[in-house]
Amino acid sequence: MPDAQAPAKDPSRLPHEKGFHISWDQIHRDSRALAWRLDGYGPDDGAWRAVVAITRGGMAPAMIVARELDIRTVDTISVKSYDHQDQSEARVLKSPDADIMGDGTGILIVDDLVDSGRTLELVRALYPKAHFATVYAKPKGRPQVDTFITEVSQDTWIFFPWDMALQYVEPYRGKD
Repeated sequence: MPDAQAPAKDPSRLPHEKGFHISWDQIHRDSRALAWRLDGYGPDDGAWRAVVAITRGGMAPAMIVARELDIRTVDTISVKSYDHQDQSEARVLKSPDADIMGDGTGILIVDDLVDSGRTLELVRALYPKAHFATVYAKPKGRPQVDTFITEVSQDTWIFFPWDMALQYVEPYRGKD
């Protein structure tokens, strides 16, 4: 996940012990709420020129925002800042179309979450006039976001639906 959350600091505590589970329905509702919050705030008579999703976590929210706001130009920027759950130096793997981007004016950059803010800091340096929106925000990364929907504590681990799978679990007692 671009700018995904850092693992819990306490090594004796597993990430799911302070987990925030997001369903597909919830990410859809929250992404629509993000779109509604952004509606009419673009620099072109309230409209946005394009949506850029930060891959991979920003793709579902960006798609929903683009649909809700009737934005047809959608692109991606791919930033790697994690190797599994270990945070590393953020670097761009794939950039959006340079002709569309310019300095970012009129561009809405969307991600699922801002955690430490490193990913958004890197992207903001490339497109300083873009508007940065995330569905969820943690305190350390909040200064990098212009618009968000829900703030969670820094030590909360968010479980997104694209990271989860439904599976059968044996009952605690008995087999039937």
